[in-house]
Amino acid sequence: MASENTGRLTKNERRTQAREQARKAREQEKKREKRNRLFLQGGIVIGVLAILGIVALVLTQTMKPAGPGPENMASGGVVFTKDLKVVEGPALESGAEREARTVNRDELPLDVTVYADYMCPACGAFEQQYGTMLENYVGAGDIELEIYPLNFLDGASLGSKYSTRAGNLLACVVEEQPDVAFALHTRLLSPEVQPKEGTTGLSDEQLLEEAEAAGAKLTPELRSCVQDVTFGSFISANYKSASETGIKGLADGALMLSADGATPQPADGPQRLVSTPTVIVNGQQWNQARDGDLESYLLKVKGEYEQAQEKSDAKKSE
Repeated sequence: MASENTGRLTKNERRTQAREQARKAREQEKKREKRNRLFLQGGIVIGVLAILGIVALVLTQTMKPAGPGPENMASGGVVFTKDLKVVEGPALESGAEREARTVNRDELPLDVTVYADYMCPACGAFEQQYGTMLENYVGAGDIELEIYPLNFLDGASLGSKYSTRAGNLLACVVEEQPDVAFALHTRLLSPEVQPKEGTTGLSDEQLLEEAEAAGAKLTPELRSCVQDVTFGSFISANYKSASETGIKGLADGALMLSADGATPQPADGPQRLVSTPTVIVNGQQWNQARDGDLESYLLKVKGEYEQAQEKSDAKKSE
């Protein structure tokens, strides 16, 4: 009998063993619960930190001043001169005010500025009517043409902010590959490319394709500039400046027309942009209903300067 009971636990020993196993199980459960609480608390902390990070980023982007603009556009616009070359210049510093470029209106070439939104149908129609003529005059050195991109039609692109993105593309190319900027400008307003109001317009990738079609190389820098909308705030500030502070570089005493297209704006207030395209020739607004065909108007102004120059030369020779 003694040999048969060898290796067997007594009743008390089995009870003690069971209690020990139960104790160990309770300890394991407590450790598991503590571990889960720590994971949960850690997850909450990480979530809160992530939310705070996002809020901080949004506030930073909202409250910071507009970043520096693109090179060659310190006035807000890009100036094309003979052979369709971009007039080089520094970038607008962060927070700095736009300043009209310096021009000598006592001699040729004429200076012409066009304020345009790349989704504006009237801007597209203007390009179809006068684009080739302006290209020829600029190429020959008879005029210097400033293109001032705006984004007042952002609300007409179903949330895609097409006007800002298209203007940003131009600014990116003006800074990085200026030799193709004029071709890109005309392409963006062509009937084959310009989107209709009430659509999302071209995607970023499609805009890059149009830049490539205009002759640009799709470098990593250009892709990044387009995808990050690097100069988006610059384009927004362009519209704010022209529509609120007023158009810069007007001739002394020049008055812009009101929204009715006939009544001059008050002389004691800023001369604001009220529609597009807005065209300024040697500091004076050109209005088709009042001034007639643009090419005829340019030739008239050019003729006046040439006559004045001839008289001046004649007096010098006396």
